[in-house]
Amino acid sequence: MYNFTVSDMTCGHCASTIEKAVKSTDPTCEIKIDVAARKVQVETARPAQDIADAIKLAGYSGTLAA
Repeated sequence: MYNFTVSDMTCGHCASTIEKAVKSTDPTCEIKIDVAARKVQVETARPAQDIADAIKLAGYSGTLAA
């Protein structure tokens, strides 16, 4: 499971865009998004970099949280 901080995610539309991008990388992943906390949690077998790249390609700055 990976936790990303997406500081420029500010609304439901942002969350929807990020979810679609991540799901395009791994359609079977589990994703939880907390817009208020600007957190994206992804349960996937894919490497973290693949998920980070998907978030970036969607236009957002996803940073893997420690």
